[in-house]
Amino acid sequence: MDRGFALGPAGRRHIGGAGGRGALARRRRQLLPGALRAPAAALRALRSRRRLRIAAICAVLAAPLLGGGWLWLRHSPLVAVDHVQITGVHGAEAHAIETALREAAKGMSTLDVQPGALRAAVARFPAVAAVRALPSFPHSLRIEVTQQPPVAALLVGGTRTAISAGGVVLGTSLLSGSLPTVADDVAPDPGSRVSDTLVLQALAVLGAAPPALDRLAEKAFFSTRGLTVQMRDGLLVYFGDATRPHAKWLALASVLADKSSAGASYVDVRLPGKPAAGFPAGAGPSRPEEEATGESLQRDSESTVSALAAGLAAANPETKKSEPEEAPGTGEAGSAASPSEGAEASGAAGSEAATDGSTGGG
Repeated sequence: MDRGFALGPAGRRHIGGAGGRGALARRRRQLLPGALRAPAAALRALRSRRRLRIAAICAVLAAPLLGGGWLWLRHSPLVAVDHVQITGVHGAEAHAIETALREAAKGMSTLDVQPGALRAAVARFPAVAAVRALPSFPHSLRIEVTQQPPVAALLVGGTRTAISAGGVVLGTSLLSGSLPTVADDVAPDPGSRVSDTLVLQALAVLGAAPPALDRLAEKAFFSTRGLTVQMRDGLLVYFGDATRPHAKWLALASVLADKSSAGASYVDVRLPGKPAAGFPAGAGPSRPEEEATGESLQRDSESTVSALAAGLAAANPETKKSEPEEAPGTGEAGSAASPSEGAEASGAAGSEAATDGSTGGG
């Protein structure tokens, strides 16, 4: 095949012959797809950006509509609170607390419960420790109230006010004649908490008393034997401190359920595994003439005290510890305490009762 080469007017070399023309055609075919792909990619990029812009514009326009619709639904009659159930409220202020909570819940919905508003509604009731709201779609609201009931009457300068086991002053509206007395030098405002550690120990012990015995306590104070609770018939119960209060009340109930403790002037439960009953001079356990008047603190039947002791033993986890217990009414002092020890206890009872106003609560 002949190939001719010639220079054109501008000195460019021309490829002559059929072979040259074929090479040029092939080069054009190779370059053409690339040239077409570039505009196609650019078009696709433009379309993608356009879709993104459209989506962004739609989102901007829809956001206020969706937000407004949600706000409307939260406060619409479709989810308004129509039924309020309140649990955990009891005592003299129960009706007032329920009324305040129902009023506060009126403007709420199950999609917009306001626990802060509920707590604020009962802030004037120190007996309310906590409030929990549980909505149930579409119209129900359950309110669980945790209360701190009074366990004693705080006595300051002749003025009494109810106080909880945690030391929160509850005010005079919750006072009752059955509350034991704990003395202090400072009277905090209702809703505030006492700071005296001795008062707090006494309140912790009184708060742990079982229902069948708490109404029999008259006052709590500190004596030479530590924390002491005087019962309404004059019996002194030496707790020592606030440790293991449930076990100590159980030990007291066990001693009271035993007839041999009849006529005792004190019961020492500082070691709950070894409770001891002490007697006045000339007295002793199991004396027939004294059983009728000193059989136990309770004015109820002996079966009530025995049932109380059994119930406390079953419910109190501290009694399940592997601590050997001696027979009720015996121990380090023993049921048959010596006359000298009985005389000491009797004398201590008189002196402690006389000085309660100054030593109560430390």
